[in-house]
Amino acid sequence: MPEERLQKILSQAGIASRRKAEQLITEGRVTVNGQTITQLGSKADLDRDHIKVDGRLLKKPKRHVYLALHKPKGVVTTVSDPEGRETVMHLMRGVKERVYPVGRLDYHSEGLLLLTNDGEFAHRITAPASHVIKTYVVKTNGHLTEEQEKQFREGIPLHGRKTSPAELKRIKPGANPWYEVKIAEGRQNQIREMFKHFGLLVEKLRRVKIGFFELDLPPGRYRHLTPKEIEKFRRILKLDDHSRDT
Repeated sequence: MPEERLQKILSQAGIASRRKAEQLITEGRVTVNGQTITQLGSKADLDRDHIKVDGRLLKKPKRHVYLALHKPKGVVTTVSDPEGRETVMHLMRGVKERVYPVGRLDYHSEGLLLLTNDGEFAHRITAPASHVIKTYVVKTNGHLTEEQEKQFREGIPLHGRKTSPAELKRIKPGANPWYEVKIAEGRQNQIREMFKHFGLLVEKLRRVKIGFFELDLPPGRYRHLTPKEIEKFRRILKLDDHSRDT
């Protein structure tokens, strides 16, 4: 097997997302053949080198696992939480493989969340270049004007950088209307921040779709993706045949 970047190896082995893997490396928590590695450009070969994370030897997953979860409100989308709050991992009862969340949903939001131990799959889903559309339904404490809706769709300044074009549709009118929002980006608290830009607070937020895949579970429950669903994701994400699970 040819040498690959260390963060990619960690990601593909199901240790963490690439971004988190980079953090593990820069924090000095990764060793290759006994030597601590902190440079992000470093490469290794999982078949040949002894790679350890926090002293634990890295091994390839025996099989790739793909899960869909309906994350309830009041649950953290992380593997662990320093504040001791319940995480999505507490809902993964019966899953023997070490999986981790693909992207995030904030503490007060609910809805569809994917989990896997396939690092490349996770990376492609969350990468902006993949243009995977995420669909949300959002309840706000007031409504946007037509001009504000236009600005919302075209993109607004957020932390010094304009948001990418979004789809927006009011699906239930009233003093506290519901909107359907579709975005390909995934910046932290992005939808809440976009409505906040116009002086509105999000009262409820639920992700109902990732790409073609629709939420079909009650809160707190998970299921395995079917082979057909996995294959469809792989086609959309243009994952190479050699990365396929056997």
